[in-house]
Amino acid sequence: DSQQAETEHLSRWKKWRRTSNKSLKKALNEIKGLSSYLVLWRHDIHSIEGKFGTGIQSYFSFLRFLVLLNFIIFILMFSFVTLPTIISKYGIFNSTIAYISPKNIEDVCTVYEPSGNKGLVYFYTYLKDLLSGTGFLELTILFYGYYSIDAVWISIMRYNLPLAYLLATFAYLALSFLWIVKRSVEGFKHNLVHDADPFQSYCNKVFAGWDFCITDPSAARLKCRSLQCELQTDLQEEKQKQKIAERTMEEKLRIYSLRIFINIIVIAILSGCFYSIYRVTVFSQESSNVSIRNDTRTDLVNLLVQYLPSMVITLANFIAPLIFSFLIRFEDYTPAFEIKLTLLRCVFVRLANIGVLLFSLWSQISDCASDKCEPCGYNYKLYPCWESDVGQEMYKLMIFDFIVILAVALFVDFPRKLLVTHCSCKLVQWFGHKEFEISDNVLEIIYGQTICWIGTFFSPLLPAIATIKYFIIFYVKKIVLIHTRKPAARPVRASSSNFFFLVVLLIGLLLAFVPLGVSIAHIPSSKACGLFKNFSTSWEVIPDTILQFPTGLQQVLFGMASEAFAVPFFVI
Repeated sequence: DSQQAETEHLSRWKKWRRTSNKSLKKALNEIKGLSSYLVLWRHDIHSIEGKFGTGIQSYFSFLRFLVLLNFIIFILMFSFVTLPTIISKYGIFNSTIAYISPKNIEDVCTVYEPSGNKGLVYFYTYLKDLLSGTGFLELTILFYGYYSIDAVWISIMRYNLPLAYLLATFAYLALSFLWIVKRSVEGFKHNLVHDADPFQSYCNKVFAGWDFCITDPSAARLKCRSLQCELQTDLQEEKQKQKIAERTMEEKLRIYSLRIFINIIVIAILSGCFYSIYRVTVFSQESSNVSIRNDTRTDLVNLLVQYLPSMVITLANFIAPLIFSFLIRFEDYTPAFEIKLTLLRCVFVRLANIGVLLFSLWSQISDCASDKCEPCGYNYKLYPCWESDVGQEMYKLMIFDFIVILAVALFVDFPRKLLVTHCSCKLVQWFGHKEFEISDNVLEIIYGQTICWIGTFFSPLLPAIATIKYFIIFYVKKIVLIHTRKPAARPVRASSSNFFFLVVLLIGLLLAFVPLGVSIAHIPSSKACGLFKNFSTSWEVIPDTILQFPTGLQQVLFGMASEAFAVPFFVI
């Protein structure tokens, strides 16, 4: 009644505005409701949540996020780098090309002869090129060496392609960073609410957990199973906390001593992995270059030598997490903390392995002993277009990682399921059905995503490959989960998992900044290929562009780039 009385005294303009606001809110709510049906894999993820709990559901939601992220990065790189190049080369929209002409560069630095296929080519040669990124793939839009245009003229507009290439790189890194931080903050809020008062969380599930809008029987069963899994997780955590509280001093000393000993073993394993990757990468690069000059090896042996770093890295990534998962059982942590600690240990293995690989490559590229780099600033004899070489290494890591995931599903998971189901041997039954290890599976995709972030600068279409890869992996992992895995004996909560997955992904992104920053700002750019051949480093395109601005704007921008401004800004 009071609302009606208030409405009667309103002017027509205010009445119309209030009615419009109500209609707009209603329309937005309806659009939001309809858009939820367009969410990728919505039904599949709800089904997984009902059958296996919210912990495993959080992995598949995380995988969906990375598919969308990589697709947007691909659209960004394709729109601002690849598409202008294609338009200019085919003369669309009256566009013309301004090729980069070498300035003050020694002739010996501009020699670049990719190992293309000539004459009669066998099918397996194409297959080798497809797996290694060499041959016919080396001078395609997939790699940095293809892009050698200084500017594109569309009618009277000049499009600065080197600047666009560098800014697109900064844009996809900034987009990834902001999107991950946004999702992490949401997860942090959920964690904060749950940790503040566990009893309140328990009451919410019991008295307010049911959604009375559910009318479909199958949806009701899924919701019921989901609540059951959440309550099981709460009870398991409370049981573990009670067990920890009842420990005697003798038990605490035993557990802490064991944890120190296990951590020493972990450090020894990490050191062994890093040293092996360094030695193998140096051997692979030296052997590959010798075989190219002398042509003394078969295609199969060359392919194995080229893939040697990828194979050793994958082997380290496969064996180390198995050892860590075995060792952590003796450390007596809660299920949630077990996943976090295993993830952190395996992150150091996987991401540091990539760092060691890149360090090994850079040590070869910058190897200036005996005046190898004197005319060009880098080892031009072994690496005439070193950016494409780094792109090929990232491409091989991406492809080999995908092959291994498919191979494990086809040749390990399904045969094990068949053996356990149809063989009554005691040894086979002792192995039993495997649980779905959330930490291992999350690490697989974080490792692949870090490769994608680093490799996109050297191979602009790598995000497209990552999008297709993760799209296929979703269905592979779903089939493996449903048909070969058993539900976890110790349930895991989704809210803490989601937040921690994003934190680990953020660590991967921050680690990707380091090699990209060194490549852009420190290592001299190739003089025989690419967009930055007339600049000493890729970064120099930025100050070169700023110098074309008015004097006042130049002073402002250079002031923002100074240490006095930049250091406090990044700290804040």
